Amino acid sequence: MTTTGPRNTRQRRAVEEALHRTGDFVSAQELHLSLRKAGEGVGLATVYRTLGLLAEAGGVDMIRAEDGEARYRLCASEEHHHHLVCRTCGRTVEVEEPDAERWAEQMAAAHGFTDVSHTLEIFGVCADCTASA
Repeated sequence: MTTTGPRNTRQRRAVEEALHRTGDFVSAQELHLSLRKAGEGVGLATVYRTLGLLAEAGGVDMIRAEDGEARYRLCASEEHHHHLVCRTCGRTVEVEEPDAERWAEQMAAAHGFTDVSHTLEIFGVCADCTASA
C-alpha cells in the first residue's frame, strides 16, 4: 500500500493503514482518534501534515464537506475523477465526467488562466437515504 510522495515513515504508514481500515472519507480529527484508540503515537499535527502531503502527491482524495471540513480517503482511482457525496450518510461515489473536464478547460481559457486544476464534489441525498426518509 505504498503511494508516491513523502518519505515512508512509521507515522505515514500508520496514517495510510488507518485510512485503509476506514475505507471512507474521514476528517483528520476522526483519523487521529482512531490512531490513538489503536495505540499509535501519532500527533494530530502529524496527521494533518501527512494527509496534506498525501493529497498533494495524489495518494488520497480530499473533499470539503458542506460544513467546510476537509475529509480524506485513500484514492480508489488513479485517474482524475469527481465525487457524488450523500449529505445524510456520507456515502461517496467516484465519477468521471469528460464534459466537466472540457467545461473547466473552456472556462479557464476564456478568462486567460493556464496551468489549471480543479475538484468537483456534488452533494445530494443517495437513493438509500431517500428511500428510508
